[in-house]
Amino acid sequence: MTGPEPGPPDPAAGKAGEPRPTPPPPQRPTQRQRRERAASAGHGPRDGGGTGRDRTLRRPSAVLDEAHVGDIEGALGRIRVGEAERRGGRYRLVTFLAIVGPGLIVMVGDNDAGGVSTYAQAGQDYGYSLLWVLLLLVPVLIVNQEMVVRLGAVTGVGHARLIIERFGRFWGAFSVGDLFVLNFLTIVTEFIGVALALAFFGVSKYIAVPVAALTLVAITTTGSFRRWERIMLVFILTSLVLIPLAFLSRPSYQATFQHFFVPGVQGGFTSNAVLLIIAIVGTTVAPWQLFFQQSNVIDKRITPRFMGYERADTVLGSVVVLIGAGALMIVADYAVRGTQLAGRFTNALGVADALASHSYLLGALFSIVLLDASIIGAAAVTLATSYAFGDVFGIKHSLHRGFRDAKQFYASYTGLVVLAAVIVLIPGAPLGLITTGVQALAGVLLPSATVFLLLLCNDREVLGPWVNPRWLNVVTVLILGCLLVLSGTLVVTTAFTHLHAGVVALSVAALLTFAAVLAWGWLRLRRRGGAPAAAQRALIPRSERATWRMPPLVMLKPVTWSPHTKLAMVVLRGYLVLSVLLLIVKAVQVGTG
Repeated sequence: MTGPEPGPPDPAAGKAGEPRPTPPPPQRPTQRQRRERAASAGHGPRDGGGTGRDRTLRRPSAVLDEAHVGDIEGALGRIRVGEAERRGGRYRLVTFLAIVGPGLIVMVGDNDAGGVSTYAQAGQDYGYSLLWVLLLLVPVLIVNQEMVVRLGAVTGVGHARLIIERFGRFWGAFSVGDLFVLNFLTIVTEFIGVALALAFFGVSKYIAVPVAALTLVAITTTGSFRRWERIMLVFILTSLVLIPLAFLSRPSYQATFQHFFVPGVQGGFTSNAVLLIIAIVGTTVAPWQLFFQQSNVIDKRITPRFMGYERADTVLGSVVVLIGAGALMIVADYAVRGTQLAGRFTNALGVADALASHSYLLGALFSIVLLDASIIGAAAVTLATSYAFGDVFGIKHSLHRGFRDAKQFYASYTGLVVLAAVIVLIPGAPLGLITTGVQALAGVLLPSATVFLLLLCNDREVLGPWVNPRWLNVVTVLILGCLLVLSGTLVVTTAFTHLHAGVVALSVAALLTFAAVLAWGWLRLRRRGGAPAAAQRALIPRSERATWRMPPLVMLKPVTWSPHTKLAMVVLRGYLVLSVLLLIVKAVQVGTG
């Protein structure tokens, strides 16, 4: 028997009898080497876009959880990975039905318990006169949420993780810290809504709140994204009860049309009216929506190929929000019209009781709307917080995973629900004051969230050919200016109660305009050459743009802020801290009469 033929001599081996030289210890690769290896390896999750399985991308992607890659499993349909794109209206309708969900849920979640309470307060205290605020907020909703749709579909990384990775843990801690505090308080308001809604039917809050908490945990921990989305759509369909309720409230169509398009405030533009307008802004365009929709788009596995369908989903949701919020104002006005309750809002239960004085059916329908809104809002806000928790701490965070596979994710969800429910059960808690204050707090913190959103959507390392066009940046800056005018007016009128709110608002607007002109001139002087976003998009074929995904985070060039940018961010943060402190003062003033 003969053994294997000897191979070539090992150059590392020494001569016979000599010890083999010890190899040098392995060196840790540098960040640049890791980037090059990742770029050359071509591994990573596949993109669900393309026109066929053979066109599926193999380039590295930033997607962090492998459960975020695969077939799109929507409540109303499924799209398989690599499925060929076809033409025709029927195919587009089937695709839209499979995609619809994140935009509709996040928008209907807007009309949550805090939303119902805030819109009802606007109707009870100011009649139809604040309907114009809703119309102005629709483009704000669409602009903000369209940007997070792009971030989610293109990056595959949640909003919280992107802020931390691109701007550092210092600024990430501020942004995510704001989110966690505000979201928790918002979840508390959802359970307040549950308690008030079922109190109309004589159910004790000590029964209603625990049952609602168990229901929320049950519908979320199923381990199936499709099942969760179907349950949410059932709740959304239930919310349509608001439409017949509005018609039964005998609306004045002429007054409705007039106040939608003619700005004004019944009783004058006072500090209390500014507080309520900020609360309307905060409940209609809340910071949690940015985090929720981006993460939900990722969890649903939506890629740039389906961007247009998700945008349509978002616009549809915005229309639903406008109709629902307007209907709530009309219903609340009808409930107290001609009575001593007009202008004396207490809480949503007071509106239900006032409607019951006209007809028990109206009060019951309003209570059902409030209960349904509370469940939708609690599910969405709590899930947004758990998504962000997973982003920050790098744990598995997907509804496609079962409880055993994502224990920390579901444990964070369950813990938030339980703790918020316990707070609502504390005897003597000022539920109405908490609800209004939390919505106003969301409005005050929204500028900070919008600034980070704008910075991310102009980061070419993150979005590549999908960065904001110039016109969208201009619109977003105008929106940001309006939000700062509102919060600035609240700050000044709270500190100096003798000043007229209208004069203060005009003064703050003029000051911000002057500052914006100076900043624009300074940027024009310092602007360096570079291809504009439109030119960059034009260099990339449409087919490749539809499948472009952000590379892994480790491959991105770090963000560098100039000293002036850092100073501006510090000033904004300090101003928001001051605004929050004075908002608390104002809420206490309102709560004590």
